[in-house]
Amino acid sequence: MPALNISLGQCSDKGRKPSNQDFYGAYLPSDAQRRHKGIAVALADGISSSAVSRDASEAAVGGFLSDYYATPSTWSVKSSAQRVLQATNAWLYAQTRQSQYRYDMDRGYVCTLSAMIIKSATAHLFHVGDCRIYQLAGNTLEPLTEDHRFWASREVSHLSRAMGASQHLELDYRAVSLSEGDVFLLASDGVYEWLSPHAMTALIQDNTGDLDAAAKALVDAALANGSDDNLTAQLVRIETLPEREADELFDALGTLPPPPEMRANSELDGLRIIRPLHASARSHVYLAHDPQTNRHVVVKTLSTELAEDRASVERFVREEWIARRLDNAHVLSAPEQRGSRRYLYTVWAYIEGQTLTQWMRDHPDPDLAEVRGIIEQVAKGLRAFHRLEMLHQDVRPDNIMIDRHGTVRLIDFGATRIAGIAEAADASGEADPILGTAQYTAPEYFLGEGGTEQSDLYSLAVIAYQMLAGTLPYGTEVAKTRTRAAQRKLAYRSALSENRELPVWVDEVLKKALHPNPQQRYPVLSEFIFELRTPSPGTLKQSRPPLLERDPVRFWQWLCVLLGVIIVALLTNMSQ
Repeated sequence: MPALNISLGQCSDKGRKPSNQDFYGAYLPSDAQRRHKGIAVALADGISSSAVSRDASEAAVGGFLSDYYATPSTWSVKSSAQRVLQATNAWLYAQTRQSQYRYDMDRGYVCTLSAMIIKSATAHLFHVGDCRIYQLAGNTLEPLTEDHRFWASREVSHLSRAMGASQHLELDYRAVSLSEGDVFLLASDGVYEWLSPHAMTALIQDNTGDLDAAAKALVDAALANGSDDNLTAQLVRIETLPEREADELFDALGTLPPPPEMRANSELDGLRIIRPLHASARSHVYLAHDPQTNRHVVVKTLSTELAEDRASVERFVREEWIARRLDNAHVLSAPEQRGSRRYLYTVWAYIEGQTLTQWMRDHPDPDLAEVRGIIEQVAKGLRAFHRLEMLHQDVRPDNIMIDRHGTVRLIDFGATRIAGIAEAADASGEADPILGTAQYTAPEYFLGEGGTEQSDLYSLAVIAYQMLAGTLPYGTEVAKTRTRAAQRKLAYRSALSENRELPVWVDEVLKKALHPNPQQRYPVLSEFIFELRTPSPGTLKQSRPPLLERDPVRFWQWLCVLLGVIIVALLTNMSQ
């Protein structure tokens, strides 16, 4: 299978300046890390008015190339790079504020930055300042970035945006689809201001076999044309790209055959099968004993019907990969892999307990406090997913386990969406299939839209509602509404109609969390969980019932007084 490979050429020169304040670099990681995080190239240009801008340039590029690869592989490229650059920007800004140049940013730790991360078949561009990124398309050098420079006159200009210039970093981002043979140029203003696009194109094409020579030719030509600044050029050519439909992360296990029929006392790569635990259309689950650790574990196999489906196999293998990246007490864990596997299966920690579905059967009328405790634990597990830019997408009672100590854990990650992996998938333009259970799936999925954290929140709120009311907030209507107009007609069924002992404000909290429009729900899980215990003043005011409901005696007393006043007034008028 083709892998991601590039050719790289670089050259930098101080030119006529006493020192070189440009700094550049690239990181070409190993194959595994290249698949997970991609290849990074970056160029920074220090401002000439600052004696410490070289330090800023070096910190910006060096920090980007090292810290980006330290971010979790589940994060998207965009999110990872932006967070790293924002942190670097904050550090540069703080350095200036703590230095003698705190009131003169033009002499502080300030630089421009243009960076490119190539992952799978996409180039992700990040830009602030006036370095440039070009793409060579045929005989045309097309700029992919815009200069952040304000011109006060034809001769006088200054940077409007730069790294370290302010506490808040406003960063340009662009994603470019790649083809083999594409050529990109990163250049500082000391190069591109002294050469026309036509001249740069000719120099690159004249040295197409040696990109280092091409980069040096650009620098030398700009210097010969009178450039009075530092000069840096980086050239990147895409040599080979991975197949778009392939997901290399799971090839090792995905090509294994399904295991033989498993019965009590049969063995699977040293694991002894004890008994089956659960079977569904998607998978079969068994209790097993691991003699190496002398512990019970759970073995999960893919159903025979799905074993030939590539997408199903990838989702199946991905579950264990996800679990190893989530270290949370409320998420099912996966033990470290013990040796190589000969068959396609996954291994999980064994939870001695019951599903929430069974718990709800055993507790048909739970206390509000019990419901809160369970929902809060599930929310903690979901927040672990969201912190790593993952959505569970199948939150339902059957996928929640409660052990004998009362600890609640999320299980079954077959529907989980991972931002970092979704980025590398084939951009077919088709909506992802709905993988969750219809009764608990957020309405936006039925419109063909992608999920968000508010989608998992909706599913959790459905469970909370079901535990308190014994029914579903919209019945089975959500799955039938495939247009926005239809969803606007969905009528929320008050939980109070089923459980009169429930505080009115709790019903208002559930109603907001279950709004068909995700923008109208709580923005984050923590806010929903907080309001389940401590309602906001707005919620209390909105949920305050009429006087007749709150205090019937007082209502009738006031009504009698009002009627008495009216009668007296009428009698007085009649006597006159």
